[in-house]
This record gives sequence, C-alpha cells and structure tokens, in this order.
Amino acid sequence: MTRSPKRHFRTVPLAIAFAILVHNSSAQSPRDRDRLQRIVQPYADAQMFMGSVLVAENGKIIFSKGYGMADLEWNVPNSPTTRFNIASMTKQFTAASILLLEDRGKLKTDDLVKKYLPDAPASWDKVTIYHLLTHTSGIREDAAKYEPGTPDKLVFNDRPLNFQPGEQWAYTNLGYIVLGYLLERTSGQTYEEFVRENIFKPLEMNDSGLMSFVNIIPRRASGYWPGNNGIENADRSFDARIGFSSGSLYSSTEDLLRWNEGLFGGKLLKPASLRKMTTPFKGDYACGLYVKRANGHLMIEHDGNNIGFNADMAYYPEDRIAVIVLANLNGTVTGEMTRALAAVAHGEAPPIPSLHKEISLSKEVLARYAGTYQFPHYSLKMVPEGNHLLVEFDNGGTLAVFPESDTKFFSKPWPTQFEFSKNEHGEFTILKRYQDGAEETGAKN
Repeated sequence: MTRSPKRHFRTVPLAIAFAILVHNSSAQSPRDRDRLQRIVQPYADAQMFMGSVLVAENGKIIFSKGYGMADLEWNVPNSPTTRFNIASMTKQFTAASILLLEDRGKLKTDDLVKKYLPDAPASWDKVTIYHLLTHTSGIREDAAKYEPGTPDKLVFNDRPLNFQPGEQWAYTNLGYIVLGYLLERTSGQTYEEFVRENIFKPLEMNDSGLMSFVNIIPRRASGYWPGNNGIENADRSFDARIGFSSGSLYSSTEDLLRWNEGLFGGKLLKPASLRKMTTPFKGDYACGLYVKRANGHLMIEHDGNNIGFNADMAYYPEDRIAVIVLANLNGTVTGEMTRALAAVAHGEAPPIPSLHKEISLSKEVLARYAGTYQFPHYSLKMVPEGNHLLVEFDNGGTLAVFPESDTKFFSKPWPTQFEFSKNEHGEFTILKRYQDGAEETGAKN
C-alpha cells in the first residue's frame, strides 16, 4: 500500500530485554477493557469494521477481542486466533529475513542486486539490496513481473529507473517481491519455507503462513468488501500468492504480538541488524517499517491493504505498547483505530472517530444532485442509483457514495466524502470533495 513519506527521524532507542509471555484474557482489567472497547465498538456498529484487535503493554495483553464474522455465510465469528491476510505488513518479515541472511554471512545489504540476480536489467546496475529494503531503488512497478508456480519466476522488463538509486523514496511492491525472489535464490529454500523455519517456528507463530486460495487454512477469515447494497464477498479471481514477499502472508493478532515481542526483544536479529531495520533512510521509512514520532511517542508501524483485508500494527518502544488491528472488511478505519487505541493505552484522549452512518433519502432528493460537476483539473458526473449516488470519473472509473445527511455523502471503502451546497438562487450546484485532508470545489455545468 503506497504511502507518502513523512518527517525524517533517525535515532531509534530500542529495548532489548523483552520476553515472549503466555497471553490470556485474564491479563485484561475491566477498566482497560471497557475503555478500549468503547473505541472499537462504534466502528463495528457502523459496519465499518470486522476483524480482530489486540493491545498489549509491557508484553502483556490488556485487550484482545474479535468483531463481526470471519465467515458471514456460516456465521463464524472473528477471534484473537482468526487468520487474516496482513497484506503489506508482510514486508517487515521479508526485511527481517534478508537481515537474517546478512547475519549469517549469506549476503550483504550493500551488495548489488545483480550479484544474485544477474538477469536483472542493465538499468539496475547500481541498485543494492538496501535500496530495495528502503524503497529507494528507483525501479518501476512494471520493471518485472512475478509469476507464482513450481518453480516461480520473475520476468524482467528493461525499463528506465524513475530516479537514481538512493536519491529519492518511492514505495514499491515490486522491490519487496524482488527481495523475496533473491532470498529464495540465496537460501536455497522457498520464501514460505524460509519464513516458517527461521521466524514462525522459533517464535511459536503457529497461526501464520503464506496465503493461498487452494490450500486449506484452518480459521482463515474470508475477505469482504462494502458493496452498493451491503457487504459482499471480495473478489477471489486473483491469485492470492501474487503479492508474494510483498503482501501475501497471513497471521493473527496473537501471533503478531509474538512477532513483535520476538523481533524487538532481540530474539531474531543481531543488535546491529535490528538497528538497521529500524533506522529510517529516506523519509520515515527504514526496512519494511515506518519509524516516526506520533503525538510525542516514538512509533514503529506498518499497515496493509489488499482485496478483502486491511491491517495495521504499531509498536511504541519507549512505552512498550503494541496495537494490532486486522480487518476482513475493506475500509478506511484500521489506521484511525490503531491511533485511537494507542492514545487510550497511553492515558491520552483519543481522536474523534470519523464515523459515517448511512441514512435513506428519497429518489426525489437524490435526483436534485444529478449532473456533471467541473473541478479545476477534471470533471465528474453524479448519477442517482438505488439508495446512493454513483460518481463517474473522467477516466471511466466509478465510485458509489452513500448519504449520511441530506447533503453529505461518503465512500465506504475509501476516505472520500462529498458535500453539496446551494448557490445564491437556492439550487444545489456547488460540490465539495474531501479526501486525505484535501478539499476541492466544483460547480455544476
């Protein structure tokens, strides 16, 4: 999932004396449970979240709960041991695996990629493993294609770099797919075998593995999407393995806490490698992790977004607080929930939730918003459809938006809202679009 770089933060103090503990619900105090429950429940009630949530402090679970259904068709509820695709949170496992190989003398992160993948394009001559780890390689997403199979393949395309290696930061899933392919060629194991033998088994992460829609995976959550007329099954026509070492792992909240404790407790990497993994190079990005200050607290974090699944995990090393949110209903709230839960765990006031609750509007009311609206650099068309408006964009894309008042509309899977207002003649001709903190104004043609 692509994100913009934030403020550069270089020095990362790390505690190295954690122990992996046996966690159970008895560690949750009623006071903590109630305060954290009040954060999550409104999102679940508004059908903006289904999944599992865990908050831990000092290695001890203070809140752990499942919400909604892992399988709606069979009424199987989500739980702390439900397995979710964690999407781009996979990248931290890939980064740790590469650093493990470096610890064992199998490679160096400042080695050129072409030392291990000589068939890579000539434009990659200066690209190092570290550039891939930190999203500073400059390679384009179309510079190679991963083809899962037996054996799997990485088919290269000779495309010019977007920038010289190390000069800029640009998030790329392909870079982490290349790392997984390189890991396989270096270790002699498949990516799945290496991660299982070197991370999952040592840390007792028994609910984690590589996604596949062919294999039987007990307690796996089904992925869902907020459709135009309610929750729908997410598209399953794609190969779940296509994200590979960039986004195809699954895990549970409890397993991810074991990972968190093991990684930051020094049970996996040498201290120098752990420092490398958590020291940003460009922007706030280190190796498979974002590292920055959030509300005065040092935070190590990564999110994930895939078809049917969203995920977010944040660790605050100075306070020894971990927050994990895994969802099997696509939406926009996992990151917001993580920040709110962290605030409560720190004893602070949580941010106001951006909850949107759909209401019903008559066809007559919806009809008054129909038309084409011109914005500074594009136009869009509003078309009444059933209980919502369908937004048609210049590029042929569409987006359903739902009423939360008689003038405000919101998208369920994306952070986009629209608000209509009247002109001086009392006609609804002004349209504002809100997205990612930005606001644009358009007028009806």
